[in-house]
Amino acid sequence: MIRVQTVAPESLGAALELIPGTELLEINGKPLEDFLDWEFLTADEQFMLRARLPSGQEIEYDVERPEGLPMGVMLEPPRIRRCANHCDFCFVDGNPTGLRQALYIRDDDYRLSFRYGNFATLTNLKPWDLERIVEYRLSPLYVSVHATDPVVRRWLLRNPEAPDVIPQLRWFAERGISFHTQVVLVPGVNDGPQLVRTLNDLYGVGDSVLSVSVVPVALTEFSKHAQVRQPTREECRAALATVDDFAARAVADRGMPWCYGADDLYLQADMPLPPAEWYGDFEQRENGVGSVRYLQTRIQTAQIECDAWRDKRIGIVTGTAMGPLIPQLVPDLAQMTGAHFEILAVENTLFGSAVTTAGLLPGKAILAALKDRRDLDLALLPAESVNDDLLFMDDVEAHDLAAQLPMPIKLSYDFADALAPEGVAA
Repeated sequence: MIRVQTVAPESLGAALELIPGTELLEINGKPLEDFLDWEFLTADEQFMLRARLPSGQEIEYDVERPEGLPMGVMLEPPRIRRCANHCDFCFVDGNPTGLRQALYIRDDDYRLSFRYGNFATLTNLKPWDLERIVEYRLSPLYVSVHATDPVVRRWLLRNPEAPDVIPQLRWFAERGISFHTQVVLVPGVNDGPQLVRTLNDLYGVGDSVLSVSVVPVALTEFSKHAQVRQPTREECRAALATVDDFAARAVADRGMPWCYGADDLYLQADMPLPPAEWYGDFEQRENGVGSVRYLQTRIQTAQIECDAWRDKRIGIVTGTAMGPLIPQLVPDLAQMTGAHFEILAVENTLFGSAVTTAGLLPGKAILAALKDRRDLDLALLPAESVNDDLLFMDDVEAHDLAAQLPMPIKLSYDFADALAPEGVAA
């Protein structure tokens, strides 16, 4: 069942007089299960919509949709398909107690994989899910593979019912579905020969596997350290050597690296990052692959020469992982703006020092780092560290944080968005 949450003014939904709380039942006689059905079936120029108003009255609409006119209907959030796996390295299971309830939801939803690039394992698909993925051409999907040896993968997922992933991927590939994949590297389990097997098997699926990233496992101080540990520098270097071998093979065969190490893998291996051109279109940057080089390209192509920042002191708040990497970005920023930048690598006081990503920084840690910095004219905070309601992981609200600081703050994804002159798109 799907319901209307809001309707935009001057939209087709408003013209139909749909109102919040309306249940959307069928289109052309096909029951509506979720937002996928709604989006795909309302894309036609003409369709029959059956709906039930909050009063209980059912209405059938004969809809003609002019080209370019949006439906303007926002649906209530879907019920998330929960994860049936029990990975020892699950980050959600490594949350401390006392956080808001949404942070304890372990999703494994192919719909969110298609819509937002969330990684899913495909272990909970029913026959009708397979049909929908193919019918609606939900491609590319983002798939957590971890290992292609069925026994090793089931052990990693703690799911004895997990299907063999390579036949799954081949079945979809034969029907035109493609994938971006990832391997979360758990030392002693899916590295070494297992990593070689996994990359060989994925390469053998063909062009439908668009990319594979190798990401070192991330653990909080609340994770199951008795069952899993973080890789050593030498283990990261060995993994990168394997990644490089497959990338060289892919460049020779396909003209692109195909296989990538996450930035954090290079950082933990104490090795330099590849150049920006290595990452192509940065398709896995949200997974920490090529993030630094992507920021460099954004800065270099942005219009942020602005006298407003000349001689200003600007603090860049980030996690301890990016702390050593951001200095590669600062010279370009300083040249364009004339500002003086200081990198503030903040330790995570909520999850523990082992969690180094900027996107998981709690508001209280940022407050502690900035509350006495009256020498700063501006602080740039990672926009990924807040949700759509501007809440940090520890429920500190961004406006409340700003009210307690001696300098203005800006949330920024790539620096250019916060430093560009007003009215100029970065």
